[in-house]
Amino acid sequence: MKTRKKKNRIVWALAALLFAGTTGSAASPAIAAPKETKLPCEALFHDVQGTLIVKNAKTDRVYVCNSGRSVQRFTPESSFKVANALIGLETGAVRDEYDVKRWDGVVRPFEAWNRDHSLASAMRESAIWYYQAMARDIGAERMKEYLTRMDYGNMDSSGGIDTFWLDSSLKISAVEQAAFMEALVEETLPFREQTMKTVKRIMIDNDQDDYTVHGKTGTRLSDMGLGWYVGYVERGKNDWVFAANVDGSGTTAKTITLAALKRAGIA
Repeated sequence: MKTRKKKNRIVWALAALLFAGTTGSAASPAIAAPKETKLPCEALFHDVQGTLIVKNAKTDRVYVCNSGRSVQRFTPESSFKVANALIGLETGAVRDEYDVKRWDGVVRPFEAWNRDHSLASAMRESAIWYYQAMARDIGAERMKEYLTRMDYGNMDSSGGIDTFWLDSSLKISAVEQAAFMEALVEETLPFREQTMKTVKRIMIDNDQDDYTVHGKTGTRLSDMGLGWYVGYVERGKNDWVFAANVDGSGTTAKTITLAALKRAGIA
């Protein structure tokens, strides 16, 4: 229930932006962050179609680029590894972040995938096969149950237990991804505290003296035509959640997001 309330707050905030005429690549004039009062969305995205949300979890102030697209649902691709890891740990499908699955010998297109992996290393290298195997161990019934409990996007796992998040039935918007990340940051998701802390730890993407970025990319590998970068930044007493998707790769979404966070003095 807490997660749904947080999600609804963001939805209403973005609806207000839409009604106020904040469309296309414009950023909200009501948004505030260190060193800057808005994001130069056109300069960040150039000719790339996409959306970005950056939200201060403490003050509830939000940056948004392309608010119309921010409420459109797309398949999460490998950004779903965050939710999948939570469910796998909670259900005992994996013991901990060090739980190793042996490579099955199938040569895949990314060299880093062609070896044994742990939950943490498979998150870092985005090794799909590990998380597919874990999803099969979780099972369709428990997976469906947790998608519902998390209120994750359209909660549709009908596309197959090891494929439903990959250009298939599961879909989620950037708004919903940001709300999910905020609930993870505040540890209000329906999981044990240790489960959430473990997943937040294995999401660390860049650990600096004054800030830490926790993030996960996702790319639709069939055509490289959809990319995600979702996560949050710890900086002092503030946490900033973010979610971006683009008509491109996860690398593109990450590059745009990190540039926005830098311009805003967040990371």
